[in-house]
Amino acid sequence: MPFPNLAAGLPLLLLLAISHPTTAQQIGTAIPEVHPKLTTQICTSAGGCTTQQTRLVTDALSRPFHAADDMAVSCTTMPFNTTLCPDAETCARNCVLEGVEYGSIGVLAKGSALTLRQYLFDGESYKSVSPRLYLLAADGLNYEPLRLLNQELSFDVDLSQLGCGMNGALYLSEMDLSGSRSEVNPAGAQYGTGYCDAQCFSNVPWINGLPNLNASGSCCNEMDIWEANSRATAYTPHTCSGVGSFLCAGAECNKTTGVCDKDGCGINPFGLGTPSFYGPGLTVDTARPFTVVTQFHTADKTSSSPLVEIRRLYVQDGVVIPNSMDTTNMGVMMLEGGFQGAITEDYCQARSSKDFVRLGGLRGMGESLARGMVLIFSLWNSEGDFMSWLDGGSNGPCDAVEGDPKRIVRENPEVSVTFSNIKWGEIGSTSPENLGKNGLTLKHVKPINRLFRSEAEELSGNGRFMT
Repeated sequence: MPFPNLAAGLPLLLLLAISHPTTAQQIGTAIPEVHPKLTTQICTSAGGCTTQQTRLVTDALSRPFHAADDMAVSCTTMPFNTTLCPDAETCARNCVLEGVEYGSIGVLAKGSALTLRQYLFDGESYKSVSPRLYLLAADGLNYEPLRLLNQELSFDVDLSQLGCGMNGALYLSEMDLSGSRSEVNPAGAQYGTGYCDAQCFSNVPWINGLPNLNASGSCCNEMDIWEANSRATAYTPHTCSGVGSFLCAGAECNKTTGVCDKDGCGINPFGLGTPSFYGPGLTVDTARPFTVVTQFHTADKTSSSPLVEIRRLYVQDGVVIPNSMDTTNMGVMMLEGGFQGAITEDYCQARSSKDFVRLGGLRGMGESLARGMVLIFSLWNSEGDFMSWLDGGSNGPCDAVEGDPKRIVRENPEVSVTFSNIKWGEIGSTSPENLGKNGLTLKHVKPINRLFRSEAEELSGNGRFMT
């Protein structure tokens, strides 16, 4: 796909990179950067799963970022201090990016498990820390590339402590694997620079290690694998017209005419009319841990053909649970062959996801997955809308005020989410013992449609499902 017309600010950023290589933002020495370790696994059907020692890094803007001569002066406050930052060149020279103590931002990593907390008690009150982390490769210098076309990703999650208004998210973003490291941004991925997503937020003070002095937005394809609390869940691809990380300006950053699809084409079981599928004590019982499997199927089951379907499975108590195929949405009900419980191009057409289709649709998402994306973990809530787009109104069982962060911190400040056993690889290879040992069974949420039955019968013949 062609690049969009890039932001007006981009020539300035490029000019700095070319003309002023000695004026980079500085890496501080006051606080060391020690990346938490998180073991992950890469799997094949023939060889099983191989463990690797990956690491975690928090976003550049979630760490001390201060004036070189005064740690009390922040470099992230907008509008920028005109003395500190009269121009981009001087600003980069005057600012220092420090390491961070990860416990102070609500992060605990041990073995293959990562726990995130929204609030920490400082001795007087609970303060919001809302952590966001990126997966680093074993070298600790660059982000780990996940290339998931014709692959699957699985993880275990415990979100029993997350109620209305919270979002324990695990997602993919087509960030530059080096964190857009350059002569003007020597920190790069090891200090969490280079973030981008399909929302193209233009109120971010620094982009790719440079000050954002002209309201640019940082854009890229985004695959929301998991946005959820214990009451509702959604998975949603968001496409963009550009490749990799790029900038937008003005109308390019807008919702309806912009270079990225902000709404996406997603599946929320409650929103599609299955309120009894996901929640405490329901088919997927969120009061207890479970496994989430997301599969990216291609047209001919190879990594060189277009993405045609994004499918979700759950595993709990030795039972494989396909995503609900029930719906009350008339357009989805009328799909040829019925609703398969998965994201397809026809499904997105039925949901009127016009921007998703306009900006590349499933094919575009698949191309991004093939190039490689960065795995991101976050925990957050929202003052603006109380997360009602996820769990309120027609999207979930939460009322209009349950998701108010003021109410959350008052009634349940210990909110947390734990992700563990993160694996990716060939389809069918990452789920517990290949979905076939230890007596795993297939749970028939409803009579299995012909598409899923054909796969279930095939897998059963391989001894991987017991039906």
